[in-house]
Amino acid sequence: MPLGAHMSIAKGLEKALLRGQNLGCQTIQLFTKNRNRWQAKPLSQAEVQEFRRVQRKSKIRPLLAHTSYLINLASPQPQIHARSLSALKEEMDRARALGIPYLVIHPGSHGGSGEESGLRRIAGSLDRVLAELEDPSPMILLETTAGQGSSLGWRFEHLAKIRDRSRFPERLGFCFDTCHVFAAGYDIASPSGYESTMGLFIGLIGIERLKAFHLNDSQKGLGSRVDRHQHIGRGRLGRLPFYLLLRDDRFSRLPMILETPKGREGNRDLDEINLNLLRKLRKRASVPGRAGGEAA
Repeated sequence: MPLGAHMSIAKGLEKALLRGQNLGCQTIQLFTKNRNRWQAKPLSQAEVQEFRRVQRKSKIRPLLAHTSYLINLASPQPQIHARSLSALKEEMDRARALGIPYLVIHPGSHGGSGEESGLRRIAGSLDRVLAELEDPSPMILLETTAGQGSSLGWRFEHLAKIRDRSRFPERLGFCFDTCHVFAAGYDIASPSGYESTMGLFIGLIGIERLKAFHLNDSQKGLGSRVDRHQHIGRGRLGRLPFYLLLRDDRFSRLPMILETPKGREGNRDLDEINLNLLRKLRKRASVPGRAGGEAA
């Protein structure tokens, strides 16, 4: 079960790999460009070669890339929708050049046009992009969302409908975000709720299509539909669901990526604190209490 975190690409894409290596990450996620801009300077051959060289040396894998937050495949606004299609194709090209096998994307927000309209638009958009790219890599991973505003993907049924309406279902996978799922109303904070939620997800999506997890505690409560990540064990989820997940043999080979807030606590990196707690939970013999607390 590879554990890792989202890493910054400041001062170079390969720096994300080096930062992850310094924290003992077995896997990482990164942006391949500025997350808040539509366009990016094309990757140079030197950048690609250096990234691939560092990756081979670090042995961090699998790698995940996350798309820009500006992309909205469900947008009813023609200009935003067109720019989203172009941006997704560019992100696919960048991930392929860098040898990154998975590209995580939020399904999108319908902007008042309605759920069914938005879901059809997402499936059609994915088909348009995938039809232009013969190479099946990277696989697009649709991420579960918290359901904030008019965003889609907060019900597992949304994700299943997108897959079922696509002409390329074999090129779509899924990323399960613990904070988002809890905020969307699935109670994974109790043993019975965890089993029920995982059973529902696997039944609708299929375990073979689940490719990654985002491990985040939640600042907000069950069903709040508010996307606010918190450090592991310090939010409304507590330690229990992470203990259950880390010891669940069904997911033992899947990458698990932290997206918790960055920074330092005293002289310690917060990613390091969260990763150390996850490693302890994976080895722990007894079930931890539901209440939150210090991260390590």
